[in-house]
Amino acid sequence: MTLVPLTRRRFLATGSGALAVTCLGALGACATVPVRRITPVNGRIELPLLQHPELATSGGALRVQVPGSDTPIDVLVLGTGQYAALSPICTHLGCTVEVQGAYLVCPCHGSTYERTGKVVRGPAERPLRRYPASLSSSQVVIIELEGTAGDA
Repeated sequence: MTLVPLTRRRFLATGSGALAVTCLGALGACATVPVRRITPVNGRIELPLLQHPELATSGGALRVQVPGSDTPIDVLVLGTGQYAALSPICTHLGCTVEVQGAYLVCPCHGSTYERTGKVVRGPAERPLRRYPASLSSSQVVIIELEGTAGDA
């Protein structure tokens, strides 16, 4: 048996191939939530469904980055006309959770949250921070940034 030296090029080719197989095998687990930079007006974010179609579909999700803030906000479709706006920062050790279907999962230690922010599996003990979110009669998701922002 002849051993072939592992060059940098061979390592990268093998590693990226393994990553592609892992992502394909997980059926979208490597997919990311779209990120939009949105500037709040009067302490709130307005997301018209016509401009953000990912919020008009069942199971939809969108990550909003507010200029000047280090922490994004995940906007999640809960059901017809119902939305949650959550901080994606895990309450265990501060890693960023990932939206995976019906759950948000922390890649660091496996804490799992419902789409409402409630903990369903630890080690996290506290829910994700939640912002008030509603759908207006003109089909605009409104997220209140100022005032009451609490736990799920």
